This record gives sequence, C-alpha cells and structure tokens, in this order.
Amino acid sequence: GTTAGAYDDWHEGQDPAGITTQDPELMKRFDPVEGGRRLKNYLKVMTLEAQTIARACGKNHLHNLEPEDLCAVTMEAAAMAQVPLAGTNWYPGKPGSGY
Repeated sequence: GTTAGAYDDWHEGQDPAGITTQDPELMKRFDPVEGGRRLKNYLKVMTLEAQTIARACGKNHLHNLEPEDLCAVTMEAAAMAQVPLAGTNWYPGKPGSGY
C-alpha cells in the first residue's frame, strides 16, 4: 500500500516511484528489471487466481467462463457490473425490474 495522496503528482511528471516521471532524480528510483519481475509475478498470480475461480465454477478452462457464472456480493458491485446479486437474478437498474 501507499499513503493517501502519494501518487497525486503523476500528471505533473513527479511520479514518486519514478515510472512516469521525466525528472532524472526520480527516474533513479525505478529499476526496470525489478519492475519487470514484479509485473510478471503479478500477472502470473492473477492468472492463477482466475483459473481457480473457473474451476470453482465447474469449468475446466478459463475461456469457458460465461457471464452467467458471475455474481456480485455487494449492491454496489451488482450495480456497477450489472450482474446479479448473489443468490438472485436481480441487480440495481435491471431493465423491467421497477428499481
């Protein structure tokens, strides 16, 4: 995590992590090789988690997931994603639902 407001300066070219900055001093903070390793690890873990979710839905491949396999666990998530709230076939704003 980061402190609140830590990345508010991206649009000013003052990214404190040195990734999007043009400031040579800030650029020294970013190691592209280590950044690449971290990105690779993040994508690998996200893939493994998505595969686990697919298996939990009874699918043998991630590509076999369908919209009907999705459900939301909060009202906000249901409204934003327009997928049914868990245990129902309703989501806020569903056409014809009267809500």
